[in-house]
Amino acid sequence: MSLTVDDFDFPLPPELIAQHPAAERSGSRLLHLCGQRPVDRKFAELPTLLAPGDLLVFNDTKVIKARFFGVKETGGQVEIMLERIIDARHAICQIRASKAPKTGCLLRLADAFTVRMSGRAGTDGDFFALELVDRDDFWELAETYGKLPLPPYIAHPAEGADETRYQTVYAREPGAVAAPTAGLHFDEAMLDTLRAQGIGTAFVTLHVGAGTYRPVRVDKIADHRMHSERYEVPAATAAAIAATRAAGGRIVAVGTTSLRTLESAAADDGSVNAGSGETDIFITPGYRFKVVDRLITNFHLPKSTLMMLVSAFAGYDAIRAAYAHAVAGRYRFFSYGDAMLLERTQP
Repeated sequence: MSLTVDDFDFPLPPELIAQHPAAERSGSRLLHLCGQRPVDRKFAELPTLLAPGDLLVFNDTKVIKARFFGVKETGGQVEIMLERIIDARHAICQIRASKAPKTGCLLRLADAFTVRMSGRAGTDGDFFALELVDRDDFWELAETYGKLPLPPYIAHPAEGADETRYQTVYAREPGAVAAPTAGLHFDEAMLDTLRAQGIGTAFVTLHVGAGTYRPVRVDKIADHRMHSERYEVPAATAAAIAATRAAGGRIVAVGTTSLRTLESAAADDGSVNAGSGETDIFITPGYRFKVVDRLITNFHLPKSTLMMLVSAFAGYDAIRAAYAHAVAGRYRFFSYGDAMLLERTQP
């Protein structure tokens, strides 16, 4: 059967979209899905659901201040969302304006620096290429003049608290324009507890792009093309995965970005290759997972590629039942919402 985007839709009352994080990072709820049976828990219970010898794999990307407001040389207002910084003088971005700027157009951003729109970029030409004109360090300019890019479904502009809470406690590699939100539930006390119980931790890096919020614009999911994102798997992480496998432990991905990184770097035998690269992996029902045994994740948008991913991982019917349970139980959804612990179900 050919699956369509509508197969991954579900009714979601708008008031369940979390606008602010829980008072404490680990204070969220946790829906544990074991087969067809969802179990209501608290995220603070996570250590009791893991075993010594398991390995948690986190994404240590750091969100940069990627949103800018400015004007075109013709006077029109523009909003820029960086997709990624290519190097000190070049970046690609999304642009919101009444009319798309023409190639060669100058944009004055934050009333502080000027960029030239040098053409289209991206697989389908859906991004714009920017070049600095009067400054020479995009990284510094983002930190100084950029705004934190909260997701479009969060209604308030970024506040002081968001600077901390929309960032994981272990973030260390700048480059993302959206947080790997499953990791937002972990605080230092939780990490200490996990390590004390003999549960391993390892890190990968995947810089989440603004394309993560782009809707799927085709009917048949087989026709969809994913945006590309940069990733890196350190040698220490590849070695930790191999050692965990050899000892009979489970690989637990913290977030869909960690899962996509590991599956992108995996060989057919399930070994993980260290190194860096680009991934546009699109995981849908029928995919055979090579590395990840369990997944910690937040609740995802209707009709999104991440709904397709979790349906592939835990089973289409099981995910539909779990989401219906979560809506009925008034769980909080999306980036600042509650979490799920999913067990892998092979097709």
